[in-house]
Amino acid sequence: MASFIFRVLLTLVLSDLCYRVNGNANFKDVEEKLKQLNKPAVKTIQSEDGDIIDCVDIYKQPAFDHPALKNHVIQMKPSFDLKEEKMSSKNEPAELAVFQTWQRSGNCPEGTVPIRRIRREDLLRAKSVQQFGRNLMNCAATLVTLGYNYIGAKGTFNIWNPNVEAQDEYTTAQIWLKAGPGDNFESIESGWTVNPQLYGDKRTRLFVHWTKDSYKTTGCFDMTCSGFVQTSSQHVLGGSIGPVSTEFGKQYYLRFGIYMDPNTANWWLEIGKDIPVGYWPASTLMFYFNHSSTMVEWGGQVYSSNVKKKPHTKTGMGSGKFATGLKGNACSMDNIAIVDFSMQLKYPQWVGTWADEQYCYTALNYQEGYGKLPIFYFGGPGQNYNCP
Repeated sequence: MASFIFRVLLTLVLSDLCYRVNGNANFKDVEEKLKQLNKPAVKTIQSEDGDIIDCVDIYKQPAFDHPALKNHVIQMKPSFDLKEEKMSSKNEPAELAVFQTWQRSGNCPEGTVPIRRIRREDLLRAKSVQQFGRNLMNCAATLVTLGYNYIGAKGTFNIWNPNVEAQDEYTTAQIWLKAGPGDNFESIESGWTVNPQLYGDKRTRLFVHWTKDSYKTTGCFDMTCSGFVQTSSQHVLGGSIGPVSTEFGKQYYLRFGIYMDPNTANWWLEIGKDIPVGYWPASTLMFYFNHSSTMVEWGGQVYSSNVKKKPHTKTGMGSGKFATGLKGNACSMDNIAIVDFSMQLKYPQWVGTWADEQYCYTALNYQEGYGKLPIFYFGGPGQNYNCP
């Protein structure tokens, strides 16, 4: 009975995951936007992937353009200490070396944060300068837990480089934490993406995102708007990552975790071996996240104007293969856990899978054997025989 109620709630909450905003690029606003986004650099690094990385004074980063953060005092590191619940059998995969490409070309000095420079051509690719960096329409395949108060969640993500058919489409593998009513929820997110319109290529890249009104008017990817406060000098939001997994070949993984600091209500992003990257200051930017999240999702999304239409986009999710392909074929998320006010990492009590377009992208929570934690698989190719 409890499982049935969970499925009903899940259907009500996730019955419409698609959003659309439109606009047109306006050249006259480009120069002004570039000045707003790109801060003076203490040092500049030319990455071999073509990115320009500016080492910006930590106190002059774009976050502080937000009026609510005018007098914000940076929290340099988290104050919490999470405990791992003892589980009968953990199955976290070994994390083969995943790094950001720019790191081979230099590093940023102490007191600065590395920020990917936005260039004129980046803005001109956007539908409008105002919509640059915004989340648009998305259709997802996810593992979901809801109904409790969550103050954190994590997962170890399989890294791939799926096909993206058109320049104005993108795909992600990510974790979402959400709070608030379904028609006006708040969300903080992180993971990897292939997004040629935003970044100008089809590389797999690290991203963060946030919104406080269901993507209607607020929030953005990375630092294309003010809000996320970066503290790490080791990671570039929007920076390319690699190597990536190959079908039935070497598999590469990267751990992502988002946790609320109960002393400050700042929601910290940690990646890799629990390295803090920065935080969303919920006490000033948001309302519901001041207390907790009420829903967590792990999985992927695809943006295209040709989802739920014929012909469907050929943009892939995850590895570009269906979830039933399992390890080495489908994209996976291992070591999934939530955090409640006990400050303990644990597997969620209730989970369910969801796929907007189950003939195009699928989701499968698969348990390999007794006593092992399930592994979540998701993804698909988009257009295929059953998804015309």
